[in-house]
Amino acid sequence: MIHSILLNGNIITLDQLRPRVSALAISYGRVVALGADPEMQRLATANTSVVNLDGKTVIPGLTDAHLHWEAQARSMRSVNVFEVPEKAVAVERVRERVSETAAGEWIQGQGWAQDLWTDRAFPSKADLDAVAPHHPVYLSAKSGHAAWVNSAALKRAGVSGGDGDPEGGQILRDSAGAPTGILLETAMDLVSERIPNPTSDQLADMMLEAQEHALRCGITMIHDFDEPSCLAALQILRERGALSLRVVKQVNQRWLDAALDSGLRSGFGDDWIRIGALKLFADGALGPKTALMFEPYQGEPDNYGMAVVDKEEMIEYVSRASAFGLPSSIHAIGDKAVHDALDVFETVRREEAQRGETPAERRHRIEHVQIIHPQDASRLADLDVIASMQPIHATSDMITADRYWGERTAYAYNPRLQLDQGARLAFGSDAPVEPLNPFLGIHAAVTRQRDGRPSGGWHPAARLNLRESLLGFTQGPAYAAGMEDRLGKLDEGFLADLVALDRDIYQVEPEEILELKVLGAMVGGEWRFRDFD
Repeated sequence: MIHSILLNGNIITLDQLRPRVSALAISYGRVVALGADPEMQRLATANTSVVNLDGKTVIPGLTDAHLHWEAQARSMRSVNVFEVPEKAVAVERVRERVSETAAGEWIQGQGWAQDLWTDRAFPSKADLDAVAPHHPVYLSAKSGHAAWVNSAALKRAGVSGGDGDPEGGQILRDSAGAPTGILLETAMDLVSERIPNPTSDQLADMMLEAQEHALRCGITMIHDFDEPSCLAALQILRERGALSLRVVKQVNQRWLDAALDSGLRSGFGDDWIRIGALKLFADGALGPKTALMFEPYQGEPDNYGMAVVDKEEMIEYVSRASAFGLPSSIHAIGDKAVHDALDVFETVRREEAQRGETPAERRHRIEHVQIIHPQDASRLADLDVIASMQPIHATSDMITADRYWGERTAYAYNPRLQLDQGARLAFGSDAPVEPLNPFLGIHAAVTRQRDGRPSGGWHPAARLNLRESLLGFTQGPAYAAGMEDRLGKLDEGFLADLVALDRDIYQVEPEEILELKVLGAMVGGEWRFRDFD
């Protein structure tokens, strides 16, 4: 039985053998036929829904291969300090939230970046104390690797001047040894773990808003890197019949024992929610200058960044996970962190080969690959490790990267380099670190520009063409998920996940990619969002 037919469209399949068709037929959530209008019309029965696309462009559904879904859902209800131009703006927005929040309740926000401010200095607890003396405040940085808190939050967490730094983190202190209100890396947990969490049902309600936003951006699948609380809420959405996105759920480091004890392997689940990989952190991030580097940050001869989990410990985790059927994804931003992650995978690949396992059976990933040492440029391809990158980071971070890394940025944020070496690419946004919108990423990959600057693009040799960029948001993530046989293009037998656009993405100028409007998103053969007749 043919449930629905789409006719009179400009359907871009991303299948090289049949790149464009005008119509397709769908049955039981899958594409069963593609071709010209007349041949598809002949398949219709009295019960078939026929949709006239009226020339609209259709592309395969887009996947965000790296985001933090719970954080995204919660951020949509928190104080918006995303990329505020000055510290005073963030403080004022906190003051406004204080005025409508009962004393003693937590105030949270996300997205500040001190490098955008005039003095580029870290803020302090005193800035927040002035407007929130009776509310604990926790504002995570845009990078997600630093937090700005006030005195009330430090008091709730029991953090004082006499505390030592936690492993893999740092409490910034003033000259007297008192905490300044800035927490780096694992030190963030000292406060964040004291913040009351919403119930699973409450979080599921929040996710409905985030899901609607994602669908309107053309996203039909996500790879999530948040805690098990996110998985619990996603399952509640599914029980309610309200889950409209496909999800690959990664397993964070501290939950590895529980995952292995329960026998979870990569791919456990189904086409809606499935287990992906173990997630580890090799280092920090560029913004707080904690990304682990071979050479110091410019202007800071003693700062090489920070290792969050050292190489030997990573080997133990990745080796153990692989032996039990889980690949690993390692967050690595600095060139030394990427190098260490590659060493880890090289060691574990040898173990896998000795067991007779192929790279396709353990689809390891490096998350971000924001800068790589020239001598390591080919190693992801050599080891068949997926480069899970976020093109939007290039245009968001380029000024800061030039300031701290100088000439090294020729090897930074460079998916072109990895693609030319033969590595597999999977693209995402890192939301809520960056906006949840794949067209921002496609535009950044194609132009390497933000607001039309710099002319010709930042390190223009790193640009991708449009097809390469689209594959990074479709077929690359499908492979990373172990679903390349049914996801990532529109073809017979593939899942009917697709997006309708107001214009042909191949016909617009690169700068107009940002202006494309998503008119509909179909997942599993059902319109989850549709804004046309």
